Amino acid sequence: MSKNQAAPHWCESEFANLDLGDSRLNSRLVRIAVDLSTQPSASINRACQDWADSKAAYRLFDNEQVTADKILSPHQDRTRQRMREHALVLAILDMTFVNYTDRPHTTGLGPIRSPASKLSGLIMHTTLCVTPQGLRLGVLAQQVWARSEKKKGLTKSELRNQPIEEKESYQWVQALEQTMTLAPDKTQVVTVGDRGADVYELFVRARELQTGVLVRVAQDRVLQDEKAKKLHACVQAAPIAGYVKVRVPEKKDEPERDAIVAVSFRSTTLKPPWRPKSPDKAPLPALDMDVILAQEVDAPADVTPLEWLLLTNMSVHCFEDAVERIQWYRCRWHIEVFFKVLKSGCGIEACRLRTASRLIRFLTLCSIIAWRLFWITQLNRHCPDMPCTAMLTEHEWQALYVKIHRVTALPTQVPTVRQAVRWIAQLGGFLARKRDGEPGVTVIWRGWQRLQDIASIWLLARPPAEQPGCG
Repeated sequence: MSKNQAAPHWCESEFANLDLGDSRLNSRLVRIAVDLSTQPSASINRACQDWADSKAAYRLFDNEQVTADKILSPHQDRTRQRMREHALVLAILDMTFVNYTDRPHTTGLGPIRSPASKLSGLIMHTTLCVTPQGLRLGVLAQQVWARSEKKKGLTKSELRNQPIEEKESYQWVQALEQTMTLAPDKTQVVTVGDRGADVYELFVRARELQTGVLVRVAQDRVLQDEKAKKLHACVQAAPIAGYVKVRVPEKKDEPERDAIVAVSFRSTTLKPPWRPKSPDKAPLPALDMDVILAQEVDAPADVTPLEWLLLTNMSVHCFEDAVERIQWYRCRWHIEVFFKVLKSGCGIEACRLRTASRLIRFLTLCSIIAWRLFWITQLNRHCPDMPCTAMLTEHEWQALYVKIHRVTALPTQVPTVRQAVRWIAQLGGFLARKRDGEPGVTVIWRGWQRLQDIASIWLLARPPAEQPGCG
């Protein structure tokens, strides 16, 4: 039996268009993807089946021919295919810090967070595509880099006066451009970002590319109309158009809850911010935008009241339009959970590869694996009645069924996605009681690892004639 016969089908499909310039490198990356996806929380040594496979993985991540762009490219192709099935897709942008401070011998890292924190690591900027209903389609764009030490001595004024192309905030503009380059022609894409994406040049570029953008406001921008003055005061003075219930995710000291928010909106024109004059650039234009204020009413005393000030170039004509934009922004939490899966489920900050370039290749591959774990959770919520073969190989679902039901006889009908996901979650500690709701991503990734061990034993125990690829 070859390794490919036991490999999860999704790896072979997802990396079908992989082109590293050498068929042997292509096969090696797929094998490593299989091993890491089988044991996502394990180290490279633990995930690989033997020392030869571990050495092959180290050589691959050290190979300059294997770039992050080449690793991500086949997944981008598959993501585009999935996007084509939807009329509207949200491209959620966000940035996270990958902390390797406790790896002092790792070269090529840079400072992260504030200079005072004295932390070192890498910065990851990701575009995760989801449907408005929350189905995660894939990672469409991603950049991972080390922050330069050169800017440490610059004052705030000097940093502010730098050209936008020399600032980290330019990553948001580049992500938008890459998203629109890759987006399918017949799919409308709306870029969604949190306060870090409140970059005026991002709005200008979105207008130039004729694409939608929706961002939570970080700075109270000046308006072209001097009487209105500032953005927040402008929308605060607008009448309340209606009320909507919003599910607020759990925070560190606050439980998940339902919040009733008052919704106001209005159209306005933003005055372009000051930028250093440049003979090579035209001045920034004024922009017509719509602003939405979602403000919680009668919030409990022990929580921080919800308040979202959203800026968009997608016209808001009525209360229903405003509510739809709020629902789009609520999808932004998916990328935070994605980063959680990367850090906790895939254990990326525990990786001991000793150069930044190796880590960047490793992080790119792990991002695809994290998306897959994330996708399984949402597939259960969007397509629960599909056959579980949409996400599991034959030997995986059979081993899962036998383990959960403690029987040797298999069912005549393939279980559904919902049944299989709940069984996987049970392996990860999910109790599956009536009041427990649907399982979350944490129990899924724990159960997934147990399933892979069980499925391997199940596969080995079967007669050769019954194994995949035989007969």
